Amino acid sequence: MDLNELQRRALRIHDLYDELNLRERGRVWTREEFMLGFVGDVGDLAKIVMAQEGARDMPGGRAALEHELADCLWSVLVLAHRYDVELDVAFLHTMDELARSISARGRRDLGPA
Repeated sequence: MDLNELQRRALRIHDLYDELNLRERGRVWTREEFMLGFVGDVGDLAKIVMAQEGARDMPGGRAALEHELADCLWSVLVLAHRYDVELDVAFLHTMDELARSISARGRRDLGPA
C-alpha cells in the first residue's frame, strides 16, 4: 500500500470520527483539537517505548507499540490533508535537505584533506 492509499484510508476513518462526534457532541474536532489529540498519542507512544526499553512497566508489549505507531501515523496523514500538505513531496524534500546537511557537516568534521 502506498502513501496515498494509506492517506485515503486514514481519511475514511477520520470521516467516521467526524460523524460520531457530530452525533454525540454536535460538532467535529477543529484542526487544533486534532493536533492536541496527536500530542496525546505521542505521549502514549513515549510511555510504550520506555516500557519496551525496560524503564517502566506497561501492559501491551509489542502490540501496544504497533498500535500507537499506527495511531501516530494516522494523525500525521490526517493533519497533512487538513493543512493541504503533499506529504510525499514534503517528505522527499526534507530527506534531501537532511542528506545535504549531514553530508556537509561530515565534510566539515573531517577537516582539510
